[in-house]
Amino acid sequence: MQTRIRHRDVRFEVVDDHLVRTVTGPDGRSYVHRCGHEAFRRVAFAFESCPPAGLTIGTLAPGLDLPNTQVNVALEFLKDRGCVVTRHRSNYPASDFVYEDALIEWHARAEGGEEPGMPSEASPAT
Repeated sequence: MQTRIRHRDVRFEVVDDHLVRTVTGPDGRSYVHRCGHEAFRRVAFAFESCPPAGLTIGTLAPGLDLPNTQVNVALEFLKDRGCVVTRHRSNYPASDFVYEDALIEWHARAEGGEEPGMPSEASPAT
């Protein structure tokens, strides 16, 4: 039986040229999915010519011949970073430079950029 983890903590990091998405529930259970850099680039580039109906995992995965899991990791990262917006269950580019924005976010994460909402080392503890 499949159960959803509600109130979960989602983290992204880049490890060995893979985007790693770790989801942890309040009870400590977690799972990890990965997306290779080339797959990420292909998903991001697909939004450069986004159709009027938008894109979904169901259109991206078969269209790019990629596993659903890798497309999901890439898409969730793009949404998390504001590169892609969701309207009526379809996804659209948030800017005219979605591919460039996506690669900037990838490299920022790869270089150890902060996760949103995480205090920086320079921030005073409260």
